[in-house]
Amino acid sequence: MSRLPNGVVKFFALLSVATAMTFAGVTSRAVSAQKTGPAAAPPKGISVNVPKADPATVTRVAGPSISAPTVSKPRPEFVFPVGQTYVYGGQWRIFNAGTASLRMEKAGQENRIVASADAAGTVALLYHVQDKLESFFDPASFCSRSTSRHVEEGFRRVDTNITFDYAHRKAVFDQKNLKKNETKHEVHEIPNCVTDMLSAIYYVASLPLEPGRTFSFPLNDGGESVDVNLHVEAREQIKTPAGTFNTVRTQPEAAKGLVRDKGKLWIWYTDDAAHVPVQMRARMSWGTLTFQLQRIDKK
Repeated sequence: MSRLPNGVVKFFALLSVATAMTFAGVTSRAVSAQKTGPAAAPPKGISVNVPKADPATVTRVAGPSISAPTVSKPRPEFVFPVGQTYVYGGQWRIFNAGTASLRMEKAGQENRIVASADAAGTVALLYHVQDKLESFFDPASFCSRSTSRHVEEGFRRVDTNITFDYAHRKAVFDQKNLKKNETKHEVHEIPNCVTDMLSAIYYVASLPLEPGRTFSFPLNDGGESVDVNLHVEAREQIKTPAGTFNTVRTQPEAAKGLVRDKGKLWIWYTDDAAHVPVQMRARMSWGTLTFQLQRIDKK
């Protein structure tokens, strides 16, 4: 994202979305601050190529089916995880990278998503991180209403607010650099319904995730909207601190903007009606960052 210095990556999820890519960008800057020469190779025994899985635990189905870019209504059997907080632990190479959380709440006729990302361990020593993100969306249509974030990364302190005005097909972007007292205001065209980085994580969970299928939907983070192609790659059994899960592995891609040129991202959702995101992995030039579900808090 060009609006953030040094290419701070704030994941769709990506996807995938928001939590993993928050730390992907943070770790990238932390590594850059330490390097004085060419990018260092990863330690022996650490893979940065593709997600590994036991072939016996993976089921693949060929033949992608791509639909037109659109945000679909939730499938009838999908239940929004209102009142649930997903807590993740992150690992970069062999180091503890930090923690992240995602929570959904009711907010009148809308649903509210609250996320946080905090560096820990080695990454925290290299770079201070304490980010808070929030999104509101219409649960009947999955159209995002607004999204905001408060970013504390290193010496940066930035507040960003994005409002989606569907009556005029506009995304209104307002940002303030609290350290420099600088502001930015932009207006961009949007289609009749978009997701944002936080709501997209749950939007994907609402889709019928069958291996071999590809879903395309618009996502906006305050600039130009991008069409995300979500590839449902395979069924796979994975182990996390929260337990062992039968999952469906997905990979989001985009032709421009948020996802392109930031490396590759995979998100594993439970292979059931809930489609809980239990693992996220970002493969970057400087290494691989993995977030795994630690627990689900229900309050």
